[in-house]
Amino acid sequence: MDISEELMAAHKRAFLDFLDQDVGKGFYIQALRDMIQNKHCRLIIGMDDLRSYSLDLARRLIRNPGEYMQPISDAITDVTRNVDPKYLKEGERVLVGFSGPFGFHKVTPRDLMSAFIGSMVCVEGIVTKCSLVRPKVVKSFHYCPSTNQFSSREYRDITMIGLPTGSVYPTRDEHGNLLVTEYGLCEYKDHQTLSMQEAPENSAPGQLPRTVDVIIEDDLVDSCKPGDRVAIIGIYKAIPSKSKGSLNGVFRTVLVANNVSLLNKEANAPIYSLEDLKRMKEISKRNDTFDLLGNSLAPSIYGHLWIKKAVILLMLGGVEKNLKNGTHLRGDINMMMVGDPSVAKSQLLRAVMNIAPLAISTTGRGSSGVGLTAAVTSDQETGERRLEAGAMVLADRGVVCIDEFDKMNDQDRVSIHEVMEQQTVTIAKAGIHASLNARCSVVAAANPIYGTYDRSLTPTKNIGLPDSLLSRFDLLFIVLDQMDPEIDRQIAEHVSRMHRYCADDGGVGNFDKGARYTEDYDGEINAPIFVQYDRVLHGHERKRSKRQKNERLTIKFLKKYIHYAKNRIQPKLTDEVADHIATSYAELRDSSINSKTGGGTLPITARTLETIIRLSTAHAKLKLRNEVIMSDVESALKVLNFAIYHKELTEMEEREQREREREMKQKADNELGAEADADGRGIDAMEEDENHAAGIEEISVERIETFETILGQHVLANHLDQISISEVERLANRDSSASYTRREVELILERMEDANRVMIRDGIVRII
Repeated sequence: MDISEELMAAHKRAFLDFLDQDVGKGFYIQALRDMIQNKHCRLIIGMDDLRSYSLDLARRLIRNPGEYMQPISDAITDVTRNVDPKYLKEGERVLVGFSGPFGFHKVTPRDLMSAFIGSMVCVEGIVTKCSLVRPKVVKSFHYCPSTNQFSSREYRDITMIGLPTGSVYPTRDEHGNLLVTEYGLCEYKDHQTLSMQEAPENSAPGQLPRTVDVIIEDDLVDSCKPGDRVAIIGIYKAIPSKSKGSLNGVFRTVLVANNVSLLNKEANAPIYSLEDLKRMKEISKRNDTFDLLGNSLAPSIYGHLWIKKAVILLMLGGVEKNLKNGTHLRGDINMMMVGDPSVAKSQLLRAVMNIAPLAISTTGRGSSGVGLTAAVTSDQETGERRLEAGAMVLADRGVVCIDEFDKMNDQDRVSIHEVMEQQTVTIAKAGIHASLNARCSVVAAANPIYGTYDRSLTPTKNIGLPDSLLSRFDLLFIVLDQMDPEIDRQIAEHVSRMHRYCADDGGVGNFDKGARYTEDYDGEINAPIFVQYDRVLHGHERKRSKRQKNERLTIKFLKKYIHYAKNRIQPKLTDEVADHIATSYAELRDSSINSKTGGGTLPITARTLETIIRLSTAHAKLKLRNEVIMSDVESALKVLNFAIYHKELTEMEEREQREREREMKQKADNELGAEADADGRGIDAMEEDENHAAGIEEISVERIETFETILGQHVLANHLDQISISEVERLANRDSSASYTRREVELILERMEDANRVMIRDGIVRII
């Protein structure tokens, strides 16, 4: 753009006035002194300061930066020479960069349209490609052997300040004498190109992520690498194609940067107040914190409490350790789910995507090995090699969710071995030797080798993956589709409620996003911490007490809690806990060797020892403790035992187990009664009567009457002559506002049996 000398002088005077006005505050004068002391060549100007000085000047600068960049640079150069005359050499100038809020000019690569061409924008995204740093000629010197004279020529392309000049070296002077270029005397500046892609969590679903090419020069080169999240401020320019002849009217666009700032990976992290910290401490002091957070994760998915608890620990993670000898011990937890179709494995992955601050989702068939790790590609323009980051590098300090893990090729699966343990991606090809950080947790979901889980085979044969890969997973869950009418009925009721529910705004919502919020149950904190009870959504659940089983945290507060615990709490192991972990590991190894059923889901190796440490540390984070204690280890071992041996009984097996235990107890009591003498019988009977009376006294008369009324109405309405104790318990808890424990139900039924109203035999209540 051809700018008149008068206009440039006016812009320069306006900016000199801005700097003069700052003399009272001394901010930019001090910034200039710091720049001189650190031997830098760029001064960053805050847009807020410019707006305070002149709103019109700030607006014109953003809309037409080409007019102002050179005058502003000249003004800063003059002020720098006044501060320190010896700092700048002849012909050198101070560069200028900008920072601060840009209003609607703060965009993502998807929002960069033709309306922004020629204006200054702030673009946020993630760097995917970086070229090598190359020298770019600024001024060339030529020697004429005939006349022994030197001549020089400056070069400016369309990306630089000022009018563009030709890019061809002169070979002869105006008299036709031959010129020789003296490359040693020429002046150069560093030049690098980047490709910036919109952040994965902000990209539109179902669309290709958009990219923008960025040109960075001088002191900005090498300020970022692939995988970094950056905010780049620069001028958006259109560059004509190099093809000669007719122009098709389509231009290539680039962003010429004047400031590059690295964003924290947690740029979208929640902001918590002192009130939030107080609530977090209250939640952490509860005895059921682990269960509460597990129930709060993806409540639209029925059951799978242990897997949800494991996901909570995975998002919290352990503590990463980098030893002085160069050893890296990962703190991230890897998890895998294998099981029948239609057991909500993929939905659990989506829940991780919604909660984790940084999560990238891929599928087994849709991702190649280099797409997951890193690739070396060729630049279309220059033909040089460049490094391109894959999904796991982009998810550094985050979570990678891989669905259909069993559909991956073996070659692609091997490529993630290094990432899952060493947490780096090493590239050695095409003359490029690089190691990129990929410190991420892996959550994988897969189907068994036969499509459905064959219960007659061992877990290892069902999974069909090599031990070298399985040992890198800290937790591996076998998720089965249980054929039990009662569980099927509960799942059907839960799913149908999901489809019935509508949010308050009239639109269709879901359990996680459409839930309404209420104050805390103690009435002291007016804040959306717990999800409010909704009859359609939660069925027959009732608000019973602050410690009720079915209370759930809101998604917003859950994100805050996990983010705070993960980043602010760094627990340490004590000697006592370390000994306990070592003993537990030895017992696990011993039981796996002695197991005759083919062992558990995972091979017990030294990695399992580190798994116990990571899970214990994550549980200590959950409780906001700075030290790992014994209860943390016990909770971690419960999760690990469920993952390895599937030790937690299913509801169906639990009921059968209770019936068997009751039969065995009755049989033992009968044998004991037959063998005992009269005195012994009297003592035992007296103790039993005392215990029974004490249990009955603990239950209020109103609760007993309510129970008997519910049972009587149900029997009359359905014309029943017998009913199981489990059905009676479910019935009482469904139709009563106050829950009954199994022990209370049995005590009341025994009281009714004493009154000859019912008869109990083998877990069945017969109505008299």
